[in-house]
Amino acid sequence: MRSARTSPGCAVVTGAASGLGRAIATALHADGWSVLVTDQDGTGASAAAERLGGWSTTLDVRDEAACVTVAREAADRGPLALWVNNAGVLATGPAWDQEPSTRRRLVEVNTFGAIAGTLAALEVMREQGHGHVLNVVSLAGLVAAPGETMYAASKHALLAFSLGTLADLRADGVRGVHISCLCPDGIWTPMLYDRLTDPGAAASFTGTLLRPERVAARAVRLARHPRPVVTMPRWRGVQVRLLDALPGLAIRLTPVVGAVGRAGQRRQQRRLTRDTG
Repeated sequence: MRSARTSPGCAVVTGAASGLGRAIATALHADGWSVLVTDQDGTGASAAAERLGGWSTTLDVRDEAACVTVAREAADRGPLALWVNNAGVLATGPAWDQEPSTRRRLVEVNTFGAIAGTLAALEVMREQGHGHVLNVVSLAGLVAAPGETMYAASKHALLAFSLGTLADLRADGVRGVHISCLCPDGIWTPMLYDRLTDPGAAASFTGTLLRPERVAARAVRLARHPRPVVTMPRWRGVQVRLLDALPGLAIRLTPVVGAVGRAGQRRQQRRLTRDTG
C-alpha cells in the first residue's frame, strides 16, 4: 500500500456511529484518510462524523444496492482505498433457543452484510486496480465459541468468504486489491456492556477485554499493510487455532471455558463498581 507520507485516499467504515466502528473511523481520520462514516443509525453516523469532516451517510449493510451506491459515492471523492466491514450484531444462547428471526439477522448482518460491502468495494477497486477491504471478524471466527454459536457461525462464514475471495482475486491476476481479516478478542464496547450477567456471553470474557482504541490502532496499521488474518492479541490467536485444530479437546474444555468466562464477567463487574463507586 502507500507510504505513510502520502494521502491514503477514501475509507468507508460501516457500523461507525459508535463502539469499535467509531474508534476505527476516528483513528483512520487521524492517520490522514478521508473517512465516510456509515451506519444504519443515520443520526448517530452524522454525529460521529462531525469531528472527522462531517462526511456520513445512512447505510443498512444488508441492502446490496445501497452498498454499491456508497462505494460509488466514495469513489467520486476517490480513490476508494479502503472499505472496513465493521457492522455486526451479537446474540447468545443455544441456537435452538433463539427465534428464527434472530438467527437470520446474525447471518444477514455479520455475513451477508459484509459480503455485500466487500463486493461493492471490489467492483470499484478492480476498476481502479488497487484498494483494500478490511473485514472485522472476531476470534469467534476461528473457533466455535460456546454460548455464541450462531454469532461464531456467521463469523466463520465471513472468514471463509474473505480468504476464498482473496484467493480468487489472485487467481484472476489481480495483485493490487487486498482483503484482510482482523480477529480481535472481546472488546469493551456497547455490544458487551449489557452482557456482564449473561452466561451465554462468557466466552467473550475469557481474556482481557480490549479497548476499542487499541483495536482501532491495529486496524489502521493493517489498513496500510494488508495481511490475510491478524489476531488480537497474538497469543490468543495461537490458543484458539490450537483448539480449532483439536476439536475433541475443545469440546471437553467447554466447562473450563465457561468457568473462566464467568470469572472474567465478575472481574469486569468489580472493575466497573470500583470505577463508578
